[in-house]
Amino acid sequence: MTRFKDKVVVVTGAGSGMGAATARRFAAEGAIVVLVGRTETKLVKVANTLESSRFYVHVADISSPQDVERLAQVVEDKFGRVDVLVNNAGVVVQGQVDEASIEDWKKIIDIDLSGVFYCSRFFMPALKKSRGNIVNVSSVSGLGGDWGMSFYNAAKGGVSNFTRSLAMDHGVDGVRVNAVCPSLTLTDMAGDIKDNQALLAKFAERIPLGRAAQPEEIADVIAFLASDDARFVTGVNLPVDGGLSASNGQPKLA
Repeated sequence: MTRFKDKVVVVTGAGSGMGAATARRFAAEGAIVVLVGRTETKLVKVANTLESSRFYVHVADISSPQDVERLAQVVEDKFGRVDVLVNNAGVVVQGQVDEASIEDWKKIIDIDLSGVFYCSRFFMPALKKSRGNIVNVSSVSGLGGDWGMSFYNAAKGGVSNFTRSLAMDHGVDGVRVNAVCPSLTLTDMAGDIKDNQALLAKFAERIPLGRAAQPEEIADVIAFLASDDARFVTGVNLPVDGGLSASNGQPKLA
């Protein structure tokens, strides 16, 4: 498929995990991919795996409004357009409210929530011109609570509702805004979980498909939401969770 031929797609957090998988998916469909992250070596490593040579690596900290404003201007100057913005960059910190630090709170909010705001704000003029779209990476943790992850839940809950509001505000501009809400995905962000068979078994008990997601499975849905195949879809927080959210929360009884 070449649904994104000659389209300019900006992917934040493109140096690993879902961001890297998303960059590869868009490149495979003909896009010019702008890979954004804080570590140039990681971005270049991912860029070298793309099927296309049409990419641009830009080092930026999306928690800095100055960095994001500069990024948006550089992309505008270099390509003259932006068609898709994927707000993927994020971090997670575990701990109860009286355990995790104030610095942890600031870090989570600055990257996971404010970063989405900064990118959406500074890229919106270009997206209005192209009648493009935004796909945010929220989480099932933005749709419901977790034990020991209240900071992350607050940030991702903000992303989910921000997605809805942006879609309402900018539909008249022809800009669609959606989000994917993954459950456990086997990336570096999953930490020790992906190597802990006992924990993975607990997740498998709750997920009807019986396993965690691969980053490419999230990237596939991001590409769908960004494509013209989803041209009448906006304001959606789409669970990509193997059926996890189908449950009412009660344990499997048989």
